[in-house]
Amino acid sequence: LAVMRLTKPTLFTNIPVTCEERDLPGNLFNQLMKDDPSTVKGAETLMLGEMLTLPQNFGNIFLGETFSSYISVHNDSNQVVKDILVKADLQTSSQRLNLSASSAAVAELKPDCCIDDVIHHEVKEIGTHILVCAVSYTTQTGEKMYFRKFFKFQVLKPLDVKTKFYNAETDEVFLEAQIQNITTSPMFMEKVSLEPSMMYNVAELNTVNTAGESESTFGARTYLQPMDTRQYLYCLKPKQEFAEKAGVIKGVTVIGKLDIVWKTNLGERGRLQTSQLQRMAPGYGDVRLSLETIPDTVNLEEPFDITCKITNCSERTMDLVLEMCNTNSIHWCGVSGRQLGKLHPSSSLHLALTLLSSVQGLQSVSGLRLTDTFLKRTYEYDDIAQVCVVSSEIKQN
Repeated sequence: LAVMRLTKPTLFTNIPVTCEERDLPGNLFNQLMKDDPSTVKGAETLMLGEMLTLPQNFGNIFLGETFSSYISVHNDSNQVVKDILVKADLQTSSQRLNLSASSAAVAELKPDCCIDDVIHHEVKEIGTHILVCAVSYTTQTGEKMYFRKFFKFQVLKPLDVKTKFYNAETDEVFLEAQIQNITTSPMFMEKVSLEPSMMYNVAELNTVNTAGESESTFGARTYLQPMDTRQYLYCLKPKQEFAEKAGVIKGVTVIGKLDIVWKTNLGERGRLQTSQLQRMAPGYGDVRLSLETIPDTVNLEEPFDITCKITNCSERTMDLVLEMCNTNSIHWCGVSGRQLGKLHPSSSLHLALTLLSSVQGLQSVSGLRLTDTFLKRTYEYDDIAQVCVVSSEIKQN
């Protein structure tokens, strides 16, 4: 029984040996390198080669790659054997997989003949793997024989993936995925995409629009060198039917999963898919107040309008009263203490408010208070947003 791993060949790398012409060997080393068929003509001193070499060892196997092996059973005797059954199983830490292409027995095997089989398996676990090859057959005398061999190998981790979440006020979620190549060879990143959960739509922010065409921010050749890290950015927006429900934004929210496809030196393909990514949604309490519209720049001592959205995130109906408290720089225009009425669970209402600023510079909008008359509970909202206040003469100029 012979078992050999099937891998792509590698480019031959030569070790250049050279010297100056005034040294004892003279031009001998340089001439030998020029005559060497494995070197690149005109670049003999570089560690490059034009020839391919067959693998000399088992090599490394990484998670997400396809493990291929050639299995050959050869009859070394001078007798014909019958009912030959070859079975190949892959034992991992959690399961045992049958990789044999056929489970039927071969009727007979003549002397100096062999039975060949090629197995393939996409590696989906890290750690120790054992390839168990078992052969059973019957001799001419009717005796049943059986033997097996074990081939042990380790599956390594090719990529290190780290994620960061940023929660925006508009219920948008920005995901930053940091992907590091922890192998010893460069990778061609064929695809890095985010498959969102059913609650979100995703927009990839990894391209720029140049002359009407979308180009990757990493260039035309998206190679990732060993130990290099690359950041991918995605924006997730809740779908309309879920955005209107306040309960969706509470607690732990499933975002989606990353799908990563790469190729190595001679086109060997690998693929990894992360588990479902989860982020801890920001806690808004019972009542959430968010800004829908606000100007970036306003004139000093001139009224400007903003629009607020109030959402009942609790499971009970509220009767809300709005109070507006002035600060040293921000002054509210309107009636404070007015009734907003009843707000049912997961419902929202929009408020158009007017205010002005008496101080120039970057000012913080603060001083809103919501009181639930049912429970006599007050919710304070400060530093809601910031607005740039300039003199009217500066803005006109």
